[in-house]
Amino acid sequence: MHKLFLMVLLLCASFMQAQQALSGKVLDDQNQPLPGASVFWKDTAISTSTEQDGSFTIPYSQENMYLVISYIGYTTDTLHVHASQYISHTMKPEKGSELKEVVVDKTRKSLERSQLKAANVTTMGSKELLKAACCNIAESFETNPSIDVNFTDALTGTKQIKMLGLTSPYLLIAEENIPSVRGASQAYGLSFVPGTWVESIQITKGAGPVVNGFESISGQINYELIKPVNDIPFFLNAYGDTGSRFELNTHFNKKVSDKWSSSLFVHGNTRLSKNDMNNDGFLDNPLGQQINVLNRWQFTDAEKGWVSFINLRYMRDEKQSGQVDFDPDRDKFTTNHWGSEINTDKADVSAKLGYVFPDMPYQSIGLQTSFNWHRQESYFGLNRYDMAQKSLYSNLIFNSIINNTLNKFAAGINFTYDDYNEYVMSPRTLGFYGQDFDRIDNSAGAFFEYTYDNANDFSLVLGGRVDVHNRLGTFVTPRMHLRYNPWEKATIRASAGRGKRAANIFAENQAYFATSRMIEAVANRAGGRVYGLDPEIAWNYGLSFVQNFTLFGKNTEFVADFYRTDFQNQVVTDVYASPQQVLFYNLEGRSYANSLQLELNYEITRHFNIRTAYKYYDIKTDYIGTGAQERPLQAKNRFFANAAYETHIVDGGRQWKFDVTYNLMGKQRLPNTAANPVEYQMGRYSPSFSLVNAQVTRTFSSVFEAYVGAENIGNYQQKKAILGASDPFGAYFDSSIVYAPIFGQMYYFGIRFKVK
Repeated sequence: MHKLFLMVLLLCASFMQAQQALSGKVLDDQNQPLPGASVFWKDTAISTSTEQDGSFTIPYSQENMYLVISYIGYTTDTLHVHASQYISHTMKPEKGSELKEVVVDKTRKSLERSQLKAANVTTMGSKELLKAACCNIAESFETNPSIDVNFTDALTGTKQIKMLGLTSPYLLIAEENIPSVRGASQAYGLSFVPGTWVESIQITKGAGPVVNGFESISGQINYELIKPVNDIPFFLNAYGDTGSRFELNTHFNKKVSDKWSSSLFVHGNTRLSKNDMNNDGFLDNPLGQQINVLNRWQFTDAEKGWVSFINLRYMRDEKQSGQVDFDPDRDKFTTNHWGSEINTDKADVSAKLGYVFPDMPYQSIGLQTSFNWHRQESYFGLNRYDMAQKSLYSNLIFNSIINNTLNKFAAGINFTYDDYNEYVMSPRTLGFYGQDFDRIDNSAGAFFEYTYDNANDFSLVLGGRVDVHNRLGTFVTPRMHLRYNPWEKATIRASAGRGKRAANIFAENQAYFATSRMIEAVANRAGGRVYGLDPEIAWNYGLSFVQNFTLFGKNTEFVADFYRTDFQNQVVTDVYASPQQVLFYNLEGRSYANSLQLELNYEITRHFNIRTAYKYYDIKTDYIGTGAQERPLQAKNRFFANAAYETHIVDGGRQWKFDVTYNLMGKQRLPNTAANPVEYQMGRYSPSFSLVNAQVTRTFSSVFEAYVGAENIGNYQQKKAILGASDPFGAYFDSSIVYAPIFGQMYYFGIRFKVK
């Protein structure tokens, strides 16, 4: 099969130079990319639009001589082209409208849905990340209707994201297209990426491209870090809130030479005060501190076609949670007071090298590689959980065309190596008391992805990969994305794809260590190779419709997305069998997740936008003994609304920004507690509730701004957040049944300072 795959690659490569293409980049007068600029050959129907980085590729022949580039607020330019050479073009503001250029830049959407990509991709810009108290990217999705953000438990304060009704393990989360949050980092990894480091986040619903791997099922999230070549010399962000959390972010940037740039990112946060707003004797938020340092280098030689990045990073994170009177020096592993500590060290090195062929700008080759070391040492009361992971990842990608630039392809190979050292010690963990789960996962794969892209009305992406995995076997992963524009400003998308993954049942479900539940993995009859279980396999299908139009003379966008995930096999987490157990076993029967999302976004004025969304989830799994049940802690109905308003910029860059987000959460099915005594029961469903967050930002100049905000303004708090809080070492203690905020109202204040 591998030989056949290589033959296909060679055959496709033999056709790639039959017709030339013209590539380039469009920039503004500040040398910043202009995404969405229109590029077309004069007096023809051949056209395209620039990508997020301002780049474009368009078919070229000697009959095409005049290239037209246009963008709102800028003078339309017509270029006389003599050959298929790379073009870097800078656009100038329309004469007499320099102020208009600033207005256009400020009203550029902070959340953009691509009209040209075949995949359903939404991009969150840095402007969107500043709309909330974005301390880390786990908290950066509060204003995004596609992502659900929930607390994982009542102790650690950790937020978990869901998309299409499925938790983050079913998402592929990548840093600049290198998988980053996986394995040992699955539970807390998103909280280790400071929000100020991020330039943009791309959210892909449904099956993603095969280039990045085989594990994603419900979607992909890729975050791009700030590029040293575009960064400012100095940035400072200071933050504090009424939960006694304080944070400091500093960025230093240096242009070392014409080709080398370097950035140093330093992040630190701490929480020192104890808070118990619901008076249950437990901390509402953990005490802790984190230091996080990243040194990033970029090399760019545009003339010769080279670009490369090198990242060096180290992080130390410490968390202490549990009862208010818990003292780890005195009470650790005793029954004096219940407490928990989670200490994590993380170090990684990554590099990316890319080369664009000067004579063939549509053709490139890139290498991505990273080494990651992650160690977590933790205990939860009398339960102990330690996890260490060493990972090596490498991906080689070749991009080119077949016959002409309407037909593109990407092909390559990648390799992944994971060395896990996992230790579980729990008096209530059946079969796992003081047991090591050391293992090595390695896989090698080859992929090929074909793209037909007629930017006017149709594009198609067909991809497939073959992987050989030491524990998952040899398997094929097919995926497809399609885009069609049936009429003006309308886009229809369809997608389908398969995903396969090995569930890390302990790393992904650490909340159950902070309970009195017995943890048991029920091995299947064949004796699976992952905790005695078989890997998870699922198909995802999606359909999306987008229509842009004007309503009362204002820009309006309507979006309807429907996605279905069908599991062929799944590692079921069963909290219905008994309130004193959590069982892990392979699916026997059906498991599916249906997700419907309707959006209506309206531009009231140039500076006033409203974003609304309704989401309906139908998620069911067949459980042993109880049959088909709803997925626990998942609301069937959710409503979202966000209003953002900005004043006009006045002399010196002064401006006000206002942002309000509303979330209505429907009732959620709760784990089974019916067998407990009455005082330790929670009922079948949670009540519905709503949350309101708001933020006001005052920009005093182009270098300084301050912001103040509030979360959970209505002060909604979950009643009985921890079962058995008065007897944490008893049989009914459970801190994992969390469906709503625990802390209540939270207010924060921060400043940002820039040296440009």
